[in-house]
Amino acid sequence: MHNRPTPTFSIITVTYNAGAVLEDTIQSVIAQTYHHVEYIIVDGASTDNTLDIARKYRDHIARIVSEPDKGLYDAMNKGIALATGDYLCFLNAGDSFHEDDTLQQIVHSLGPRDTLPGVIYGDTDLVDAEGHFVRKRRLSPPEVLTWKSFRQGMLVCHQAFFARRDLVEPYDLRYRFSADFDWCIRVMKKAQTLHNAHRVVIDYLDEGLTTANRRASLLERFRIMCRHYGVVSTMLHHAWFVLRLVLKK
Repeated sequence: MHNRPTPTFSIITVTYNAGAVLEDTIQSVIAQTYHHVEYIIVDGASTDNTLDIARKYRDHIARIVSEPDKGLYDAMNKGIALATGDYLCFLNAGDSFHEDDTLQQIVHSLGPRDTLPGVIYGDTDLVDAEGHFVRKRRLSPPEVLTWKSFRQGMLVCHQAFFARRDLVEPYDLRYRFSADFDWCIRVMKKAQTLHNAHRVVIDYLDEGLTTANRRASLLERFRIMCRHYGVVSTMLHHAWFVLRLVLKK
């Protein structure tokens, strides 16, 4: 007898005026060959056709919520509160699973075991609006991931980071741009086992951050690293980042 686990994945898509890109994301979820899926859409009271698109697929969506929120991470916290699955996956509007059997592949990669790993993680491809491959993500997942790995930056894309629900806490709303970085570290600190799925799991829509947001995001990330890894360690790692950039030129 095979003791293969059959975890349920709570896939959460947070939207706000995402009508132009939402349908591809929904279709990527409902096309999954693995059926232990709970799909949740948390919308921030969109004024475009986002809700029309979501309701078109109502039979495939467990919950659709639409109400004003205090930003992306507040909406994601609502998703956490609604989720009942074993794992949480935040799949942004515009992003999609790499293949129709991605979740099936992830489950097969687990192998027989008694307890589910605290975190399952994989790789990410960046794609354009037509879904065509653009490039690999600059940072790639390590063979063995621990909470200390993120001293090198966010080595795993948030969408490719599946957290077991019993380890999950709300996002810290003090962080406007990088609360996901802090959240992943906190989850990893509590996880006893982290499982590398050894495959591309997410196609990430490469829209690019504005320069202003990127700067604010990096400053937040620095504060988060100081909080989790200590000021001295963080300063030393950043000195190495700068030196590495200079050496590459």
